[in-house]
Amino acid sequence: MESTLSRVPTGLLLGGHDSAAAGARRFAVANPATEEILLEVADAGPDDAARALDIAAQAQPHWAATPPRQRAEILRRAYELVERSRDDFARLITLEMGKPLAESHAEVTYGAEFLRWFSEEAVRINGRYTAAPAGNGRILVTKQAVGPVLAITPWNFPLAMGTRKIAAAVAAGCTTIIKPAPDTPLTTLLLGSVLAEAGLPDGVLSVLPTTDAAALVAPLFADRRLRKLTFTGSTAVGKSLLAQAAGRVLRTSMELGGNAPFVVFADADVDAAVEGALAAKMRNGGEACTAANRIHVDNAVREEFTEKFTARMAKLTLGDGTHPGVDVGPLINERQRAKVAELVDDAVGKGAALLLGGQPAPGRGHFYPPTVLTEIPSDARLLAEEVFGPVAAIVGFDGEAAGVAAANATEFGLAAYIYTRDLDRALRVSGQIESGMVGVNRGIISDAAAPFGGIKESGLGREGGGEGIEEYLETKYIALT
Repeated sequence: MESTLSRVPTGLLLGGHDSAAAGARRFAVANPATEEILLEVADAGPDDAARALDIAAQAQPHWAATPPRQRAEILRRAYELVERSRDDFARLITLEMGKPLAESHAEVTYGAEFLRWFSEEAVRINGRYTAAPAGNGRILVTKQAVGPVLAITPWNFPLAMGTRKIAAAVAAGCTTIIKPAPDTPLTTLLLGSVLAEAGLPDGVLSVLPTTDAAALVAPLFADRRLRKLTFTGSTAVGKSLLAQAAGRVLRTSMELGGNAPFVVFADADVDAAVEGALAAKMRNGGEACTAANRIHVDNAVREEFTEKFTARMAKLTLGDGTHPGVDVGPLINERQRAKVAELVDDAVGKGAALLLGGQPAPGRGHFYPPTVLTEIPSDARLLAEEVFGPVAAIVGFDGEAAGVAAANATEFGLAAYIYTRDLDRALRVSGQIESGMVGVNRGIISDAAAPFGGIKESGLGREGGGEGIEEYLETKYIALT
């Protein structure tokens, strides 16, 4: 552990340089499995944010003018360096976030892929040149970097959420200030140092850990040099940020909360659906915006599905993610564990049947066991609110139309999952589901080559895929004679 932690810069990364925060403020980062302090890091404030924006604005013209191939090669080198350091990154993710090492290694693979993907996209920023239909001139359309970006990332995927935003911005020619979550800043700080090692020029990236995000971002929103906000987090915080961004009509992309339905139709392969539901529900211990929040099962197969799914959940091992054989780690902090417990208690108090789990684990660490509930009343908060924990809520329905209606009965629309053997039904229901992403007979859908994002109150814009770089580009029309 010591060798991994020794690689992490503990100051702010201002334009790529390890710097102390104004006033020398610092805060502690703890391991959620043991509650032990890992490191203390610099705690950025408004003065530091202003310094970071000065650096980003000064570097922006040169970085935007840097040849795309050069930007691409930096990202490719960063990809190779992350892969070379995968053991350190995986261990660091587990130490500060809690997920088992096997899942942390999977995140390193996923997160590194954004560096490789956008290294390839950097050289494919295209425009167009056409004759005007009226014959009175020519139309030239070009794409240009938006400008300095503020990226705000969550704690649940500390590497992948950083690379997904930074790589796209770097590829497009944007300088970036990233504010990681205070629970998990260490992975982002290590990523920043790796990008500098890969040759990212001074000034292009700043990393500002902070315990007071509101104070940090206030001067940035007020400064006209900031041109873009990209945020991943809760819908409530996203709405607040959108309100602040509206004052300057700041360009935004938002990946917000979810309430993903997992719909199992009567003709589904039940065994495959059980495995898919386990993956969709328990990836990251349920602490994922794409996690299956509501499992809707046709009553024709509900009893079989529930019995098999509960048996699979009962076999999962809860514990410290650094230990071998652990399937489910701790929740990120005590607030999150208390929220999960509150939602389960609310459902049980209203009549839900508790088939497994349901009680916070005693002792040190923020542990909550794999939990399964059924017979859940419609007014249970569990069905309306994002659980963000290892809690599966199984609800029955009768027929395709009822399954689609149940899936869409939410203000969110990030991810959804359907299981059926009927291809016509799969395509028909995928079109009817109100969600930005739909998994058909699969429980994991995230892919750097695919556009990630939601509709309704789950967000604006897309990350990844060919669409991801567009969020960091402005379209310019030039009229020629």
